[in-house]
Amino acid sequence: MTAKPRKSQAKARQYPSVMSWRFAFVMVMLTSVFVALLARAAWLQVIEPDMLVSQGDRRSLRVEADTVMRGMVFDRHGEALAVSVPVEAIWADPKIVIERNAPGDERRWHALADIMQMTPQQLLSRVGDDPKRRFVYLQRQVNPAVVEYVKKLKVPGIYFRQESKRYYPAGEVTGQLIGFTNVDDVGVEGIEKRFDALLTGTAGRKVFRKDAKGREIEVLERQDATAPANIQLSIDQRIQTVAYRELKKAVLSHGATSGSAVVVDVATGEVLAMVNSPSFNPNNRRNTPVHRFRNRAITDTFEPGSTMKPLAVLSALEFGTATLDTIVDTHPGTMRIGGSWVRDPNNYKNLDLTGIIQKSSNMGVAKLVLEMPHQHVVGLYNNMGLGEETGLGLAGESSGIFSYRQRWSDFERATFSYGYGLSVTAVQLARAYATMANGGVNRPLSIIKNNEPEPGQRVLAEKHALAMLEMMEANIGPGGTATRAQVHGYRVGGKTGTARKAIAGGYGDDYIASFAGVGPISNPSIVTVVVINEPAGDFYHGGEIAAPVFASIMGATLQLLNVTPDADTGPALISRTGGRNGN
Repeated sequence: MTAKPRKSQAKARQYPSVMSWRFAFVMVMLTSVFVALLARAAWLQVIEPDMLVSQGDRRSLRVEADTVMRGMVFDRHGEALAVSVPVEAIWADPKIVIERNAPGDERRWHALADIMQMTPQQLLSRVGDDPKRRFVYLQRQVNPAVVEYVKKLKVPGIYFRQESKRYYPAGEVTGQLIGFTNVDDVGVEGIEKRFDALLTGTAGRKVFRKDAKGREIEVLERQDATAPANIQLSIDQRIQTVAYRELKKAVLSHGATSGSAVVVDVATGEVLAMVNSPSFNPNNRRNTPVHRFRNRAITDTFEPGSTMKPLAVLSALEFGTATLDTIVDTHPGTMRIGGSWVRDPNNYKNLDLTGIIQKSSNMGVAKLVLEMPHQHVVGLYNNMGLGEETGLGLAGESSGIFSYRQRWSDFERATFSYGYGLSVTAVQLARAYATMANGGVNRPLSIIKNNEPEPGQRVLAEKHALAMLEMMEANIGPGGTATRAQVHGYRVGGKTGTARKAIAGGYGDDYIASFAGVGPISNPSIVTVVVINEPAGDFYHGGEIAAPVFASIMGATLQLLNVTPDADTGPALISRTGGRNGN
């Protein structure tokens, strides 16, 4: 009777112990979860709060950007020389392509590869196999017809993006001058590079937050687009076209390596045309040699030869060792200086200054230069723009090769007078002749249309500059070296140049033929320079191959500008100071 109560009491003591163990376990688990939640909350809120913000932004924050087209380039009359047209780029999201197995649909995938001129394997290689990549260009600046075709294929993971492509209406006529942009619309050559900052605008930008349904609920940041600037050049597209056509014809017909031509407005210093041959089509540069991108008129230097003789004669007039009535004895047509010879092709005997220019006498200019300090000759050449940049500011422009050393041998001084021992560019030569045509006022050249020309600096006496124009006119007349430079209906003047090309250790058998001239002589307004590099065959003198090109370009230019013919006006020249000057 007494044992039974003991067993029930033992059971009663065992039951509460099991419940207390379970209760403790549950409490520990609840406490652990609570502590873990607190720790996680503390971690997210205190240690790594930016991660939550970024995750939220990825889901709700969006950025929209406005595309801004590159500015246009115009000629002086508003004709477009460079424009931007809207196109699209095709890109892929590798993650979507892989997840949806786009290559598995062989018909669509092969059609996509075919329209992009790739094999299916090349296209797959371009996309790659990394699902972490979310963007890869497949093709840039795509033809609209191609874009429409690809859109109809509806290949998963293939998308489109708006961009612009540069188009050059004048093609090869302005190839080296205007230059071109790369696939990212950044100027890399010519005018496009020189004025890239002006031509490139700033895209607009809006940062906003959207809700789960894609509706805009908050604008966080807004930046308006900055419109690009348009550039208006001094170039006259009509003159540019004529100059390129005539230069290209001459380069091809004479088998020359290359050629350049420059046309300058005397009164303003504006460049009306700047052409090179061979050129290239900037709209399709595939397989074009890189050297064709070079604007030779500003980059390539050459020894100017006899085109320097007018400057040598002007040096003597300015220094005072010669007057307009000076006679120089060139007999017997040769002169030995320091073991070397200075020669004329003939014995011209006594020549006045006009005769020296007309006969292109090496003897005449050498004797004039040897009678004065060489520093004066070098200084005058420099004052007329040689040995320095012309003011165009174009990328790659050369300042030429011009020595300022103090000691010169007599033979070096003599050859310097007829264009050896220095190198110039075509635009530098044009600037020097524009200085003479402008009555002795040197003005920087400009490739941008000027409503108000920059003030010039007088470097020559006006009477000497105008007298030299008439001397150069005689050079084109009967008995001169450049009769093929005559322009029907107009009085023009100029000087030929024929120089051997320098090689290591001396001079080779190749020549550079050039011609620089002014028109019309009665009221000088246009300067044209033509340079033909390495003509082949028996004709290589400036008077034979460069002078006819000058005549064609100058004649067309004067007509296009509606300049009144002056062939019957007589010998008087209009002075830049307002009167008329006669010799």
